[in-house]
Amino acid sequence: MSGSPSPSPLVGWDDVAAVAPDGLAVLDCAGRFVRLNPAAVALCGAGEEAELLGTPAPFALVAGGATCQAGLLEYQSDEQVAHWMPASGTRREFAYRARRLPADPTFTIVSFRDVTDERHRQRRIAAIAQTSIALAAEGSLGSTLDAVAQQIVQADGLAGAQILILDGTGRELRLMGSAGLRHWDAFLDRLLECQDRGARLSMLDALREREPIVVPHRWAQILADPAWAPLHAYLGELNWDSFVSVPLMARGRPEGVLNAYFAPGQEIGGRTLEFLAAMAEQAALAVDYAALLQREREGARRNERQRLARDLHDSIVQQVFSIGMQANAVGVLGARGGPVPAEAVRAFAEEIGALSQTVRADLRAMVHELRPSSSTRLGLEDAVSALVKSTENRTGLAIRLLYGKEVTDVEPELAEDMYRIVAEAIHNVVKHAEATTVTIRLGVRDHTLTASVRDDGRGLPEPGGEGRRTAGTGWDHGYGLTTMRERAERWGGTMRIRAGTKSGTTVRIVIPLPVRVPELPPTASDGSRSNPPAVPLRQAPGPAPSAC
Repeated sequence: MSGSPSPSPLVGWDDVAAVAPDGLAVLDCAGRFVRLNPAAVALCGAGEEAELLGTPAPFALVAGGATCQAGLLEYQSDEQVAHWMPASGTRREFAYRARRLPADPTFTIVSFRDVTDERHRQRRIAAIAQTSIALAAEGSLGSTLDAVAQQIVQADGLAGAQILILDGTGRELRLMGSAGLRHWDAFLDRLLECQDRGARLSMLDALREREPIVVPHRWAQILADPAWAPLHAYLGELNWDSFVSVPLMARGRPEGVLNAYFAPGQEIGGRTLEFLAAMAEQAALAVDYAALLQREREGARRNERQRLARDLHDSIVQQVFSIGMQANAVGVLGARGGPVPAEAVRAFAEEIGALSQTVRADLRAMVHELRPSSSTRLGLEDAVSALVKSTENRTGLAIRLLYGKEVTDVEPELAEDMYRIVAEAIHNVVKHAEATTVTIRLGVRDHTLTASVRDDGRGLPEPGGEGRRTAGTGWDHGYGLTTMRERAERWGGTMRIRAGTKSGTTVRIVIPLPVRVPELPPTASDGSRSNPPAVPLRQAPGPAPSAC
């Protein structure tokens, strides 16, 4: 039509490719580069396009390509990821899309970009998150620290990692976690030998200064130092160059060190040290948590021993003393030389027999408490029945036990905890409630295990009375009551105490029974190690260079 502008000529490849922000490449049917734009040449680390023409590309052709699956920290995309090793420099990761050329299907067009740093950050974030999950899961400290070391190696592509922790005295290091290095029991012994020969351990500097220690090109230095001869062969199995040691800090004190062995060509920048510090913090949390658990167990054992000693004194020791007094009385009668009345002998015998039966019942009950798994394996009912009989013989309390049939089917571990709760409740009734009768009910209803211990004791204290005692029981807010609640809460249950204004207290425990799932295939061992060797922290004399 007259007067209309003529169409503009189409933009050619060179014009578009020259300004495209992403790499653009054309591959032939064999997957070789035939054209690249300037961005693609730069991404591949080449000086000019001619260096790459005819060389194999890292990209899969469309026919053989696989759909990219989004990872945990990625969004869904049709991009695939390829790895490229330039002639000089470090390995790169390219995210790319490939399409056949409609005009000639023997050629494939590829657009790609460098995602090396992006995916590196994602791996680091995932490593920290997965390490947190490992800390929350049940397992030995050794297996947990092995998992931390493995996450570090996988996230940053390190040659290896080690985690060593200090013992309770702060004077010995124990190798508790590693990845990338072969497990060798003699490693710490040889490390100590190197120290004695004059090698200086940079991990000790990290512990002392409480700061990361970076030693570039450390393997070449160690290889040239005869003081490190005992470890040359072992460390030579690893393809590494530089070394970093990061202290594990918890509550302001060092708990150990994280040693990282870097592969040749890897740079140690600020982000790398930040990541290692974050992983060291995760490892320190695991060590600190394990120490807290150990102290809690020791405190529980100490309190249990004190309680058993108290019970022994209040029951068995006094009963044995009474038996001794009866025996002395018989001896006094016999020493008089005259006839001893049969009635007196019979009374002495009955008293000694009754006391001995009470002692035997109490000892059996304490054996049940010392070995609860043995008693609860027989059933919760039998364990509580033995406890009831012992308590009645020892105290004169009238105890009524009511139970349902399903109680015998409660699993041993749950039965043990319920037994302990009931035993502590009875113990507090005897010590504080001034009761004469107790009723214990055990049953399973609506997939829930319930128990109640009710006494006719003194009930709620008067206003202004004993402030530290729990309402209605006289119980102290101490170890016993806390342990009862913890045992119930361990199974997702609750414990409540209800008391009248004048008399009577009821302790009620409600625990939902677990829902069983189909049996899973057996899993592999966690690889934990017991009693790992230790190395004393001895500083070698002289200003020797820092080493691992």
